[in-house]
Amino acid sequence: MRLWTGATASGLATWALPFVLGLAVFDRTLAATDLGLLLAARTVGFLAAVPVAGVLADRHSRRGVVLWAGLAAGAAAPVLAAGLGRSVLLMAAAAAVSGAGQGACRPAYQALTAEVVDAGRRQQANAAMTLAVRVTTLVGPSSAALLAVFLDIWALLVGIGLLWLVAACAPVAGARPGAAEVTPEFSAPAVRATFLGEFAEGVREARRHPWFLAGLGALTAVIATGYSATGVALPMVSRDEYGTEVVLAGAMTAYTAGALGGALLMARWRPRFPGWAALAGLAAYGFAPLSLVFPVHPVVVMAAYAVAGVGIELFNVPWFTAAQREVAPDKLARVSSLDFLLSYGLAPLGLALIAPAIDAFGARAVLAGCALVCFAAPAAAALAHGARAFSVARGRDNAH
Repeated sequence: MRLWTGATASGLATWALPFVLGLAVFDRTLAATDLGLLLAARTVGFLAAVPVAGVLADRHSRRGVVLWAGLAAGAAAPVLAAGLGRSVLLMAAAAAVSGAGQGACRPAYQALTAEVVDAGRRQQANAAMTLAVRVTTLVGPSSAALLAVFLDIWALLVGIGLLWLVAACAPVAGARPGAAEVTPEFSAPAVRATFLGEFAEGVREARRHPWFLAGLGALTAVIATGYSATGVALPMVSRDEYGTEVVLAGAMTAYTAGALGGALLMARWRPRFPGWAALAGLAAYGFAPLSLVFPVHPVVVMAAYAVAGVGIELFNVPWFTAAQREVAPDKLARVSSLDFLLSYGLAPLGLALIAPAIDAFGARAVLAGCALVCFAAPAAAALAHGARAFSVARGRDNAH
């Protein structure tokens, strides 16, 4: 429960910050170009910290990494407040530190879940963690908007810092799982390698699991195309085709509601072939860009996004659970950092390219291409060795 509380607090802080900075643009305390700079700085900090945190969380205490990452992000919040209206460079530096704290928490929290929760209940735990993410997606911005009626931007930023302190201090340390819970043939190096050498060990561990590499490739492709369609094309289609922001708001709300339903479903459901079920769920994201290709009733667009939301959690929960089960315990944080680094790290590239692609080839062709990638990439990943169960050993057992 303390681990879940910390993860929920970090999620609230993560989703509230862009909204609070957007409020600063609204009241003209911050320029729109400065907002873009701050969000870019936060992304750079996130991407830089993820691989470092993966190595540190495997080398040292995962609880300690969460603590220091949360404290760093918490300390950055009042610095952001202090720089508001005074120094954009100071705010950019603080935003980078905040992003670094956020990035460092992700692989550490993922590995810490495997320490705190026993193997038989990790799927429920991962479902609860991802449920918290979806709830905070809704509650973070709306809570910030409500509090903005009574508090100024400075106070809201300090409040975000307090949330990071909860994220830092709430979790407890657990016992690292033993080799009996995971695939055999794990061996610890006799001599500690350099940072790059240790990260390379994590990459080699990921390569030991063909299903992981294939699934990560599919996830990266879906995020780079499907999420880009959501972030760029959906607002444009909502404006040009429907003439109202209701379609945009309804689709995003339906997606979050679907994801909440998917997380609740995965807290109970144990599919016979969890890997194939997860990849089918990931492929369901293709219905989101597909619904924007042709003029359809707005309800169809919202329904497609609801299906995509359900599907993404059908993927996330078994994916995290399989990594915690199959990956060597002393390399779990590094493998998780590779996961976040590729899947989320390439998302900005997709966002940057989709608008020029739409200008060059037209929205219909680009959206159809995004949908095709979302369907095809998970289907190809399903052919990888061990993909049926997200486990080479379990896949062999199921074959017999």
